[in-house]
Amino acid sequence: MNETFKIGLITKPHGIKGEMRVTPLTDDPARFKRLKKVIIKDRIYGVCGARVAPDAVYLSLTGITDRNAAEILRGEFLLVSRDDAVPLEENSYFIADIIGCKIVTEKGEYLGEVREVTSAKTDYFTAVSADGKILRFPFLKDMLIKVDIAAKTITVKEKRFKEICVYEN
Repeated sequence: MNETFKIGLITKPHGIKGEMRVTPLTDDPARFKRLKKVIIKDRIYGVCGARVAPDAVYLSLTGITDRNAAEILRGEFLLVSRDDAVPLEENSYFIADIIGCKIVTEKGEYLGEVREVTSAKTDYFTAVSADGKILRFPFLKDMLIKVDIAAKTITVKEKRFKEICVYEN
């Protein structure tokens, strides 16, 4: 399992005092207000302040005191450790834990491996089958039987999966 999670992308400096504009990569942008520390390029930074706007988060970090220092971090991801991650609700999963899961039917038939998750109102999964075909499908409750993160396996109802899955070459 991943021990860190991407929660934001630094898009540009904001102002002259080192504040940065961040695109949140989390369901809850307000979580930035509760952050104590983040990891950027394997370095830990303390969080001095965070403001949540409708389209972005504005973040101030320890040691980043001017626009030039903030500019160096443009394009970098903000990460948090698993210990600092927001606790999940029941039947919710971290995308990082879903990536790499095998998709199997209730009969044990291997369908593919999750390679990407696109977050939307309903998350969309991209998987690759054993023969190299691309599979795309929404993560629907009526298709799902079980998610076992420890075993890296997602068990689905075969009939429903085949109704909603789009196959690409």
